[in-house]
Amino acid sequence: MKTDYAIIHKNWNGIEIEIRWIADYVSFDDGQSMAHLEVESVKPKHAPLPITETGYRSHFINRSNVDHMGGPEAYVEAWIDEMSRTHAWRETTSASRQLALF
Repeated sequence: MKTDYAIIHKNWNGIEIEIRWIADYVSFDDGQSMAHLEVESVKPKHAPLPITETGYRSHFINRSNVDHMGGPEAYVEAWIDEMSRTHAWRETTSASRQLALF
């Protein structure tokens, strides 16, 4: 298990997110490896994102999937964009815009 993550900061809809990426997090005896991707909202801290209600997401993935999308930043951007079009996310953003009476 390795701990040398590449760290990328990005802004999505006014939320600063941090993307942490390591392409070969764990290596297996058969020569295969697993990558690790972490996404966290840092400003505001714990702000919900379309891929996580808590503002933090840990995701193990094959490196080739991320490379195919153009790298970790492009992968996360596409992932967030896709999930932001879901009914669940639209309901979340709609509810957050409404004022609570109680």
